[in-house]
Amino acid sequence: MNFKEIKGIYLQIADRICDEILLEQYREEERIPSVREYAAVVEVNANTAMRSYDYLQSQGIIYNKRGIGYFVSSGARKLILSLRKEYFLKEEIDYFFKQMYTLGISAKEMSDMYLDFTKKQK
Repeated sequence: MNFKEIKGIYLQIADRICDEILLEQYREEERIPSVREYAAVVEVNANTAMRSYDYLQSQGIIYNKRGIGYFVSSGARKLILSLRKEYFLKEEIDYFFKQMYTLGISAKEMSDMYLDFTKKQK
């Protein structure tokens, strides 16, 4: 996995796991790979992967069944979408709007681009 310097590696791994849950690679109430297995997949130290799992568990996205492993929590997809939407609206939208303003991109242009984008997604 290629990591960026702007965000902690464990958070980037957590984001990847969330993406995999959203894409239904891991379904709710289904077991996810062990910490060691996932660390090998993303080529990091097991302690870093463990930190990601701890973070996701603290967010209520996964839970641990002692001796069995980690599982995706019921309602995890809905929770991930809610958390990401909240983060986007609080942390990223101002920068996005500033870039639109600075670059002279009108709301109409952006709306048209968004409509084109959504058509391509179907």
